[in-house]
Parts: sequence; C-alpha cells; structure tokens
Amino acid sequence: MTVFSPFRLKQRAVAVQFILLGAFVVILGAFFRAQVIEHDDFQQRAENNRLRRLNLAAPRGFILDRDGHPIAENAPGFSIKLFATSKDSLRAVLGRMAAYAPVDDDLIEQVTRRFLAARYQPALVFGSATIETVAKLEEHRYLLPGLVVQTEPRRLYPAGRAVAHLVGFVAEVTDADLEKERYPGAKSGTIVGKDGLEQQYDSIIRGVEGESYIEVDARGRMVRDQSERAQFRPVPGEVIRTTIDVDLQRFIDSMWVTDRPTTRGAMMAMRPDGQVLALYSAPSYDPNEFIGGITSQRWASLMSDSAKPLTNRAVRGAFPPGSPFKLATAAIALKLGVVDFTSHMPQPCNGGLRFGNRVFKCWKPAGHGSLDLTGAIANSCDVYFYQLGLRIGLKSLLEEGTRLGFGSTTGVDVGSERSSIFPPSIQYYEKRYGPRGWSNAVTLNLSIGQGENDQSLVNMMRFYAALAGDGNIPTPYIVKPKTQPTISLGITPVQLAGLRDALVAVVERGTAARSGGKDLNVAGKTGTAQNSHGANHGWFIAFAPADDPKIVVGSIMEFAGHGTTVAPYVVKAIRHYLERLDPSLKHATVRVTVQGDSVATVDSTPADSTGR
Repeated sequence: MTVFSPFRLKQRAVAVQFILLGAFVVILGAFFRAQVIEHDDFQQRAENNRLRRLNLAAPRGFILDRDGHPIAENAPGFSIKLFATSKDSLRAVLGRMAAYAPVDDDLIEQVTRRFLAARYQPALVFGSATIETVAKLEEHRYLLPGLVVQTEPRRLYPAGRAVAHLVGFVAEVTDADLEKERYPGAKSGTIVGKDGLEQQYDSIIRGVEGESYIEVDARGRMVRDQSERAQFRPVPGEVIRTTIDVDLQRFIDSMWVTDRPTTRGAMMAMRPDGQVLALYSAPSYDPNEFIGGITSQRWASLMSDSAKPLTNRAVRGAFPPGSPFKLATAAIALKLGVVDFTSHMPQPCNGGLRFGNRVFKCWKPAGHGSLDLTGAIANSCDVYFYQLGLRIGLKSLLEEGTRLGFGSTTGVDVGSERSSIFPPSIQYYEKRYGPRGWSNAVTLNLSIGQGENDQSLVNMMRFYAALAGDGNIPTPYIVKPKTQPTISLGITPVQLAGLRDALVAVVERGTAARSGGKDLNVAGKTGTAQNSHGANHGWFIAFAPADDPKIVVGSIMEFAGHGTTVAPYVVKAIRHYLERLDPSLKHATVRVTVQGDSVATVDSTPADSTGR
C-alpha cells in the first residue's frame, strides 16, 4: 500500500483533526484562564502598566496649647514631583526645570536617589513650592514631561523659633528610618516628625496617606490625571492638646532674644503637679525652614554651628547643678534625721573647710559664721553643706540621690531626653578611679552640686516642683498621660514647709534678696556652677506665690558667671504668667537685689510685649 493511498490519507486527515482540536482546546483553555479564572490578576497588571500610583499626604493633626491656640497647624501648599522612565531622562527634565525653579546639582542628586528608591512613584522635587514657582512650571509644562503638581497640606508653626525645641520639625522619612522601622507604617516619601512633640506623638498625628492615580503611555509619560479613579482619601491625624502656655513660651523667647541674644541656655516653666507650661532652649532656629525639605547648605550651617542650635538644652543639656542641688542635700538630711532646721555644724564658716590636705572654699571669702539649716540655705553657705554631706555619708547620699532620680531621665514626653549623671553607688568611684584613686572628698563636692553630678534643667525642675507641691516628685508631662508616677521626698509636711520658708529667705535676705514691693512672694535658689571649659554657668529656680505655688520657673545660662545674672529673667517669666491669673499685679513694682561675688540691683518691673 502506497503512502498516497486513500486509507493512508484518511488516517493522516483524522490525525490532523485531532491535533487541531487539541490545539484549539489548549487555546480555549488559555483564553478561559486569562478571561475568567485569572481575570482580576491580568486586569491589575494592565492597570499597573497604564496607571501610576500617587501617595496623597494626610493632614497632620494640630498641636494645640492649653487654651486651644495652635502650636503646629497646617496650611495649603504645593509639592512638585516628576515621573520618569529612566535616570537619564529624569536628569534631563531637571536640567530644563532649572531655568524656571531653584534646581542645583545637590537637588538633582537628591531627586535621583528618590527616583531609584521608588521606581514606580514620582520623584519628589520640591516638598513646598511657592505659587510663583508653580505658575512658571505650569506655563512651561510642555517642556517638562512627567511634571506632577499636587496640592498638599503644609506644616506651619505660627510661633516659629519660640517653639522650635518644644515642637521639633517634620521631614521626609529616610532610608535608614525605614530600615530600622523607627516609624511604623511609614513608606518612602512619608512626612514624619523628627524631633520634639512632632516625633514623640508622630504615630498619633501623622494620619493615614491616601492614593490617587496618573495615567501614562507605553513610555511612562503622563497622559492625564485619574485622581477620581480608585482613589482612597487620606485620613487626617488626631489633634492633641498640650499643657503648654504658648503666650508664656513667646514671652520667654522675646525676653531672651532681646536681652540675652548670644547666651546659650534654657528656661522651663511648670505647674507643681508636673504640667509643663513652657520649654525653651537657646539658641533656637525656625522649624518652618524644614517644611518641604531644608537646603543642604542651611542644614550644614546648623550642624556646624558651635552653639549647637538644634540641641534642646532643657532636656539634653547636662550641667553641674551647683547650689540649687543643696536643697536636695537638705531634703536627704531631713529624711534621714541627721539635722533639723535649728542644727548648726561643728565648724562655723570662715571662708573655707580644711579636709585632709586641701581647703574647700566657700563662695564668700569672709565666711558666714555659724548658721542653722535655714540660714545656710538662705545664704548658700558651702561650708555648712560640706559638713552636712559628711554627716549624711557618701553611701547614703548616693543611695538617696539615685532614689530621687538624679541619675536618670524624668520621662518628660518631648523625645530623646538625656539621662542626668549621678553616681549610683560607691562602686562607681572604685571602677572609674580604682580603689585608691579617690577619697571621701567627693562627698563634699556632691553635696554642693559639683563633682560627678550633672543634671538637666528638667530634672532639677521636677525636684523643685516637689518642693512647691505636696512633696512628691512628679513626672513632667506636656500631653496628659494615663498614669503619672511620682517619687516621694520622704519628708514630713512640716519639713517641707521649712524648706519652703528657707527658699523664701533666699529671696528676701539671701543670695537673691529683693528690695521694694511685697506684692509677689517668690521662693527660689540661685546657683553658680563651676565649669572647667570657661566661665561658670548660672542657675535660678523659683516658684510663686510662695504660700500657694502656681508656677515653677527655672533657667540655666551657660557661661553667665553667676546665678544672680539669671534670677531677674526667671522673676519676669513668673510675673508675666501670674499677671494673667491676678491682674492686680499688672502695675506692681518688684526690684531684685542679688548678692554673690558682687552686689547688683536689677529692675524686674513688668515687661512689655517685646520682653523689654
């Protein structure tokens, strides 16, 4: 039988029919799979090729002061972004954009890095563009393929530099932030809080980003905005109300800028229960500069500034506390029962105390003579407190000081607080200096706020809040917490009242003595802290009215020389706050006479709106 016989031809025809039928079934199955079974998946792939997702920034929640005034709010703003198919095309468009907007080489490199980090997202060029820049770019859109102009909420700080260290600032999340998961829920391009309250409460006030879409052609060039298609609206962040008095915050800033423009330091105001009324650090900066991205030149300037304007000295600065710490020594001695307010030390003050082969001097070379505890506090007698520290003993002084929190953080909710320094036990000295590298002379230094004793302003403030309050050291707070741990001073109400009376004596006849009106009874303590790097630092912490404290204000001024330099500014801040509670103080005159190595009278009459 030949290969061309009818039977063979029929067999081949049937075989071909089965092959064609099989091929048709396979093709039909593929169509069914693509059109029915995996329809949603293929449709999504097509949409992904045609549409590009845009993140819509969520409005950050407002940060308000105690009276509802905005510390941080939002204003309408514009962001400029670019779609591009490659790094080279992105750079080409940015080069053309430079003719109409402030685009330099640093910005081009920055935008390129953003593009490479998120290839299917538009690369952010300007986070906060002016209306003039937007108008120029829109006018030349035909030269700028991939240009995206979005209307976004822009952060705004009405008080500017006055609240910089309190509120912090916002910026785009970095790759390092994302890798270390510092901001849960954030993704490339998300704006997050970088310091202060913005960072502390970022998860609450950030909100949830939305999504919209841009339609592009096969080359990735934008065709039209599809914002209304499959759009998810952003969810605004929550509003938080703080304990801050923004009027007092502004006043402190104006007073500092006017009278002490080159002085570094901090000032803080609290209620005796721990509510923070003001938190200020100098030198300051304008947090509004960070909106939309700070320039590399300005950032380098801030980072290289020897005055460290980005450092919050109120919570991250650690300084020898000097004489204000003597109240802690006194409180520890009263708790342990080693003295009472009538106790005199064996050796009267003749200007110094010999201990071993060294004379530990008093700030007053002529000496104070024989004093009781009240007199020693009022006159800040070093010799009295040297001997008081020896009576307490180093072991007990370290144990009690650690218990009162002088070697830890306070827990204030402003972010990145630095721990104060205070030796926890005698083993600290043995480990650091060796068994024979130190002597009991360290007790003398610790008892007057020197030696291995560096405290932040906020830590000293919470201790004085306990003196002004019920004898319990509060946890300072800016946003009311669910719970507020406290530490008891461990002294009786009578002893607490005695310490207050001694502080009143400081103002009336001691190192911050005043002359003039009796309208405002202030209790406070000056301090001159030795500084091995230059002039001494000045401290003053006070509360008023002394018989019913409403406010505690403290300040540290670096290289101020004496605490007496600081006292008038603290009194002015106290007065400014209390005048609003009691208008009768508006026209009262108070003069502060301060005594130290020299005597000076400082007028602390009411300040005008500029802080003069």
